[in-house]
Amino acid sequence: MTDISSTADESGTEPIQTPTLWGDEQWTARIIKNEDDDGWAVAMTRHGDPEPALVGPWTMGRDKKNPKPLDTPAFHTLVKTANEVLRRHEQQLHAQLNKHVFVGHGTERIRVALRIVPDEDNPHGLLSAQDESGTTLGEARVAPTFKLTATSAEAWVENDYPSKPR
Repeated sequence: MTDISSTADESGTEPIQTPTLWGDEQWTARIIKNEDDDGWAVAMTRHGDPEPALVGPWTMGRDKKNPKPLDTPAFHTLVKTANEVLRRHEQQLHAQLNKHVFVGHGTERIRVALRIVPDEDNPHGLLSAQDESGTTLGEARVAPTFKLTATSAEAWVENDYPSKPR
């Protein structure tokens, strides 16, 4: 896809409102040509981000050749959609990095949690156990590939929270 509006100011300080480039203090919407077909696309980029948060199809104008111009309602809808995409991405990443299971130990349920720390130099996981009142019963550092299951959590609890869980 190629950019057809590269001459506009992208400083983020002044609102931009041209037919193919629209922006405010947080977002820029840019109409781009889809090189794979005859259509158009819109890219929504949050200021400071290297990549667009959202790229989607854009409507043809009345002449069936050029893109429909951007306007205020369309821009607000695109901002809302791009924010939702980012929110879902953050939720998915959080779910990938944080897991927990409950195990029964006697008459008490214990929450065993795994938090992955995606450090570039030293990725690792932190395993923790808490009783129902939130008191920490044990903690251990584990490999980032550690698989938290009800079975692995139960074994860790039954072995009195060793620093090297299996």
